[in-house]
Amino acid sequence: METEIELKFFVSPEFSSQLLKKIAEAKVLQQSRRELGNVYFDTPDQILRQHDIGLRVRRFDDVFVQTLKTAGRVVAGLHQRPEYNAETNSTDPDLALHPADAWPEGFDVERTQQQLAPLFSTDFVRQQWLVAMPDGSQVELAFDQGEVSANGETSPICEVELELKSGQTDALFTLARELCADGGMRLGNLSKAARGYRLAAGYQGDQVTTLLPVELDGNESVETVFVKTLEHALEHWHYHEQIFAERQEPAALVQVQQALGLIRQTLVTFGGMIPRRASALLRQELQWLEGELDWLGDAAGLDYLLAEKGHALKKLNARKQLVKQLEAIEADLPDDNEMLLLISSARYCGLLLDLSRWLLSRGWQPFLDDKSRARLAEPVKGFADSMLARSWQELLDVFPAERQLNRVDYLDQQPRLVRNLMSGLSFASLYEEEKRLAFRMPWLDLLQGIEDLRHLEPIRQLLEQQEDEEERSQIEKWLQRKEESLIHAMDQTRQMGIELIPYWP
Repeated sequence: METEIELKFFVSPEFSSQLLKKIAEAKVLQQSRRELGNVYFDTPDQILRQHDIGLRVRRFDDVFVQTLKTAGRVVAGLHQRPEYNAETNSTDPDLALHPADAWPEGFDVERTQQQLAPLFSTDFVRQQWLVAMPDGSQVELAFDQGEVSANGETSPICEVELELKSGQTDALFTLARELCADGGMRLGNLSKAARGYRLAAGYQGDQVTTLLPVELDGNESVETVFVKTLEHALEHWHYHEQIFAERQEPAALVQVQQALGLIRQTLVTFGGMIPRRASALLRQELQWLEGELDWLGDAAGLDYLLAEKGHALKKLNARKQLVKQLEAIEADLPDDNEMLLLISSARYCGLLLDLSRWLLSRGWQPFLDDKSRARLAEPVKGFADSMLARSWQELLDVFPAERQLNRVDYLDQQPRLVRNLMSGLSFASLYEEEKRLAFRMPWLDLLQGIEDLRHLEPIRQLLEQQEDEEERSQIEKWLQRKEESLIHAMDQTRQMGIELIPYWP
């Protein structure tokens, strides 16, 4: 058995010339070019897939190799998976070629063998180089170009894979960082097998999901929860980046933005033990990317105002003119192509690689003193109680019961409210769900109210451009009514939230 440790990247066919220039600067020990044909097998009920097992027979140069890949992990973009290889005489699979301990406990190998059938195939040309790294590690670099085929349908393959053959995992990230310096690479979270299964099933792609709480069992240390939260956020990020890459769904970018927010807030939440200087460069780059996605809030407001040809503005005489002005503003926002360029840019890829490397190598540990190490090793529950209490006090300070808040007050406090709600996601599973949800509900409603208030901002900004005094006056009154109605409801929601009893001790 070997454990495959690799990074995968999606690239365009044109990337090959860029790649060859980079390889010319590297110390190459071996290189080859092969045409690889692979057939993947499973049972009609996909019992292998259910156990996260992949089975393929690969042919090259009249040699057949059967490979069994068992359940692995994708952590921070790094794929780690046990695999078993055995030479065979044909493309017919033989499960007896693999050792008994390769299979999950209780797995019926004989029954599975009887039901195996070809499910899909991958055929591609692989250019391969074995690269010697400065630290003595050896990394296999592969450029694959071809297609996945299933049920008469095909999907193109154009990927770069970096596999650690010997030495330190860090070498993978060093080489990846060098390769992505000119852009054109996107860290991939879908294997060829995963794409084949999707094609065979006629699957149209994953659905956008909301950011869920981090799964904990309650026995973790503070540091373990820190790591789990960052891994959780990164997984959410990768998942939705892939959705956007496939079908340019704006809601997927919003979820990438949410994941970014959780990562930044996690660095703040645990900042009392993990010094800011440990993540200074990462935080700088995370802030840059959040800035690149800032326009999503403006887009949401414009979508609301322009829906159904400006139905929200139906009572305004200047509706047609406003719709034209809003459409002009919308046209200036970044488009899908700009966002696709962003997610394959050098800076974006570098950020993901640096964040993954920092997480996997525990890059904060050299910055810790003995006191911080001891606190990070403590059970998380006491820390969670303390941080939630602090977060709650911050909300009470900015949303005091006795103070009347206006439009600007609410808009100014939106980022703080978002951060406080994010803090709760790290520790949510440590507490009783019903009480936790009941406590959060008014604050989530308040956040929605602030977002609804922000949706009206483009109209306020267009007020001065209205030349007709009567129409401008009508718009002002319309805005005032809308805002007063929202603020009245938000005030009531805020009072409800303040009166609730916290769900932590």
